[in-house]
Amino acid sequence: MQFAGFTLRNNLFVAPMAGVTDRPFRQLCKKLGAGVAVSEMVTSNSLLYGSEKTRRRADHTGEVDPISVQIAGADPAMMAEAARYNADNGAQIIDINMGCPAKKVCNVMAGSALMQDEPLVARILEAVVKAVPDTPVTLKFRTGWNRANKNAPTIARIAEESGIRAIAIHGRTRADQYMGEAEYDTIAHVKTLVKIPVIANGDITSPQKAKHVLDYTGADGVMIGRAAQGRPWIFREIEHYLATGELMPPPLVSEIHQVCREHLADLYGFYGDERGVKIARKHISWYTKGLVGSAAFRRAMNQIPDIPAQLAAVDEFFGLLAEADARLSYETDPQAEYPQELAA
Repeated sequence: MQFAGFTLRNNLFVAPMAGVTDRPFRQLCKKLGAGVAVSEMVTSNSLLYGSEKTRRRADHTGEVDPISVQIAGADPAMMAEAARYNADNGAQIIDINMGCPAKKVCNVMAGSALMQDEPLVARILEAVVKAVPDTPVTLKFRTGWNRANKNAPTIARIAEESGIRAIAIHGRTRADQYMGEAEYDTIAHVKTLVKIPVIANGDITSPQKAKHVLDYTGADGVMIGRAAQGRPWIFREIEHYLATGELMPPPLVSEIHQVCREHLADLYGFYGDERGVKIARKHISWYTKGLVGSAAFRRAMNQIPDIPAQLAAVDEFFGLLAEADARLSYETDPQAEYPQELAA
């Protein structure tokens, strides 16, 4: 796929998710089939640039191109400066967040709250595009502020007129949060209105659903968020299904054990031992959710205090799993209950 001046391996995108799409996770998703992985949301407040969290979120060492960084804020000048700062620090694509429905973001009129103020949207987009003339800018937003105000078509036209190179739309309004089901009619309508690439997002949890959404909306690609948590190989499964019309067999337990092991090593190295162990817990929980015997394992995992014990527990769990079946076998749907992550 041609996207914002880059040639991608496919049209599959990793959605930016706060606390999830750090560098280790982005690298893993790209390795397992994603064409683009967008960073966690980075603040536009320059006073926070020196904070450990912001510096870590802006760390792209060794990351596969293209490097896409998402910024959030409500002040055009600050957003322009944030775009310049990130472009100067390795960002090859700047993505603007107007999709996050979280109260702590919306209460400062950022994220999807901006969709209420269309003139401000235009000023922000024009300021950011002008600030980084050599760096493509993309935009992520929702279908509207609420179901009575689905103004995604207007926002899409403003985006195109402002020089935005591509848009991603989540099939819910801000008021919906993550409740109910995503709808794709609005995305399909937007696709008929603009010439820039449109990426569909929301409730894409399987290869079959990815194909359905692409066919239904006419979108140029799909963006996957929560369904990739604990299942980053979903990208290669979708890639294979779109190319062949056939589902891949479930992955080998031994392979996913190795994937999990390597992911944990990256987390320990990226965050340090103490914080790495804590961050790793949620990823281990996602990797094992729905697998036979995982409920007790996940409860015990939260009490394990250090790296050696954490790795030993993971090795024991996957060892027992492999004895029962060479391939992953779920007793419950791991996508049935999503955690309410801050997904932009």
